Amino acid sequence: MGDKNGTVVIGAGPAGLTAAYELLRYGEPVRVFEADDVVGGISRTVERDGWRFDIGGHRFFTKVSRVEEFWHEILADEDFLRRPRMSRIYYRGALYDYPLNAGNALRNLGLLEALRCVGSYGRARLRPPKDQSHFEGWVSARFGWRLYSIFFKTYTEKVWGMPADQLQADWAAQRIKNMSLSTAVLNALLPRRNRTDVTSLIEEFQYPKHGPGMMWERCTELVEKRGGSVRTGTGVTAVHRDPAARRATGVTVADGDGERTEPADHVISSMPISALVRVLRPAPPPEVLAAADDLRYRDFLTVALVVPEEFSFPDNWIYVHDPAAKVGRIQNFGSWSPYLVKDGRTCLGLEYFVFEDDEMWRTPDTELIALATAELERLGLVRPGCVEAGHVVRMPKAYPVYDERYQQNLDVIRDWLAREVPNVHPVGRNGMHRYNNQDHSMLTAMLTAENIAHGAGHDVWTVNVEQDYHEQRASAADGGRADGRHGTGRDAPIMPARPDGHRRVAKVGTATPAAVRRP
Repeated sequence: MGDKNGTVVIGAGPAGLTAAYELLRYGEPVRVFEADDVVGGISRTVERDGWRFDIGGHRFFTKVSRVEEFWHEILADEDFLRRPRMSRIYYRGALYDYPLNAGNALRNLGLLEALRCVGSYGRARLRPPKDQSHFEGWVSARFGWRLYSIFFKTYTEKVWGMPADQLQADWAAQRIKNMSLSTAVLNALLPRRNRTDVTSLIEEFQYPKHGPGMMWERCTELVEKRGGSVRTGTGVTAVHRDPAARRATGVTVADGDGERTEPADHVISSMPISALVRVLRPAPPPEVLAAADDLRYRDFLTVALVVPEEFSFPDNWIYVHDPAAKVGRIQNFGSWSPYLVKDGRTCLGLEYFVFEDDEMWRTPDTELIALATAELERLGLVRPGCVEAGHVVRMPKAYPVYDERYQQNLDVIRDWLAREVPNVHPVGRNGMHRYNNQDHSMLTAMLTAENIAHGAGHDVWTVNVEQDYHEQRASAADGGRADGRHGTGRDAPIMPARPDGHRRVAKVGTATPAAVRRP
């Protein structure tokens, strides 16, 4: 059983709420504080004017049985839809099936370009690029330059904001594991039923009918029903520690009524680990603060446009590989669930990958809606003048960035936290600065709850959820690190460092049809 003060959880996203729910399962008292006014983190479902839209698209698919069981413990089976997985690639006016379909690709490329792609693949196999340490070299060695330039280069550079030859190959090796041109062609020709051997090729997935936020809204209700508390609009401004005892003793929280201190025997933190370091009191030493300040993030904004149903498409999303458009991906929320949209209409979510200090991040909502409308029209996906309304969602710190200094910075922070405040437990994507999926974040929270309730001794930093997404953990004899810092989480590409902006709370804006016009 827990001590009298119980556990404070910072953040009400998938990791924070899972931790709270699991602690209550073990009879441990828990309080959750969320700075934003909604729960779910990046897995929230935003609702505006009766429209509901997902932030980034969350397919509920996992190979971790306890995560699957958790989902169905929170929501009834009838709350889940079984959805077909469909996505395509838009390139130069044509839509390519993804995974690749040989006939479709041949028709879109044309015989001459298809032969050039095959020839490029053959050259890459005979004379692979000498430097395969970066994304461009690694992928072109396995697909050939021409296929790489069509199906990988542009989208990857949009997501991470820099040239692909500056991205390290580690991320490609995990995200495109088991895939090559021969694999793609073979999968294009084989029967498509129940293909789950390569994770990126799953044929169907589960989805809460009102969006992923439904899961975390219901989880919040259950946490409170079982005696826990979840306070939104309540930020943690300080985590207090006793240097002599080497323990955290409580947190200071701030809401509309002012500040107050909440005692705690344990603190579970899903806030960005860099922000956690900055709110510790007394402050950590300069080298730890410097490491935190050097961590950076890729930010994300969605422009959701309401259009007539005739402009719907069957895909969950379309990847936009056309370099002439800034948009990286286009969601069709009606294809995720009919409960997200209204009769006779659908909502298309145009996704832009940015940094908080970019001009685009600061652009007013009406201008973003005009830009997205113009791009949607230019791509030929809607008829000019048919967009009826638009909504903008800004999501800071959506993706932790793996630059060349991130691991060293993370090691400095982790070692200091483990030594000086071992009862502070980082969990989840931003809490651990791990680019991972929802199920991985949930598992780190589950294991942390077991550590607190039962002294289980799990090292959550070694969690490896899906081998198709994660590199194999090497033994020390194979060159792996014995401390578990190799082969954990899902790597993002390692990129050159640059200064990062400050943390912001996600903001949602709305524009009326009168604000929708082409620039």
